[in-house]
Amino acid sequence: MAKSSSIQLDSFELTLSEMESADLDALHALSLSVGWPHRAEDWQIVREMGRGVVARDAIGRVLGSAMWFDFAPDFTTIGMVITSPRLQMLGTGRWMMEHVLAQTGSRALGLNATRAAKRLYQSLGFRAEKLDYQCNGEAVSPLEVSLPPRTRLRALDPADLAEIAALDMLAYGADRMPVLARLLNVSKGLGLIRDGRIAAYSLCRRFGRGHVIGPVVATSDEDAIAVIRPHVADHAGSFLRIDTRQQAGAFPQFLAQSGLPVYDTVTSMSLRRAWLQDDNAQQGGGRPIVYGLASQALG
Repeated sequence: MAKSSSIQLDSFELTLSEMESADLDALHALSLSVGWPHRAEDWQIVREMGRGVVARDAIGRVLGSAMWFDFAPDFTTIGMVITSPRLQMLGTGRWMMEHVLAQTGSRALGLNATRAAKRLYQSLGFRAEKLDYQCNGEAVSPLEVSLPPRTRLRALDPADLAEIAALDMLAYGADRMPVLARLLNVSKGLGLIRDGRIAAYSLCRRFGRGHVIGPVVATSDEDAIAVIRPHVADHAGSFLRIDTRQQAGAFPQFLAQSGLPVYDTVTSMSLRRAWLQDDNAQQGGGRPIVYGLASQALG
């Protein structure tokens, strides 16, 4: 740990330690304290895919966390930045973020900021790029419609990893193969096949109060709807969530009609260079777009 691994905040003396040292139940309790839905199992998944630290008080309680996830050689995302309510407004978040910035060096950074944290990230030099819409609710079974012309749906399996990772990289702009490999193990995956190739894909897994759909990559709203419709139907009557940056068009309309209206928003932000691909430039040009985020931490 760096010299800044300890700090005195009001009556609290905090020390940073590696994320792996924290009990999953303690991490779960931390996220519950700020109203985040992550189960212990959800923490385990993100902990396997990145690195992080926790802030402990003098008696060992976990009162803060921060993680970072390396993708391209020069690109990292930051997530799971949580401060216990009893320490908010005392500088804990800034202290943890300064540690993360020191660990990530000169790499370009991306993160998704809650309303409460946006001002902190702006003060550290992050620039707002786009709103992310958290859409969730009790899913409604969608009407049956035909698939796009010359396409069929099929289940994904581990043998499809390289193909979906290549499609994902075109949309996301960085190699997420390790993330996709881990998520494919715990998800139901669907691929939309066109001319013998995967033209769109979606993953759906247990998360929080129910299930979450994501990531979703497609070249059009029509393809994106086709590849998530079965997930919505599978979970009709139960809690379902998808996070998307699509603000208008057929895709968000389909989500609203499926019982998944916008519940909340966060802001995608970047430091040193732009994070997000230009969806407007890609749309209609046959280039894939990220329609559903893998998670708020992973983009």
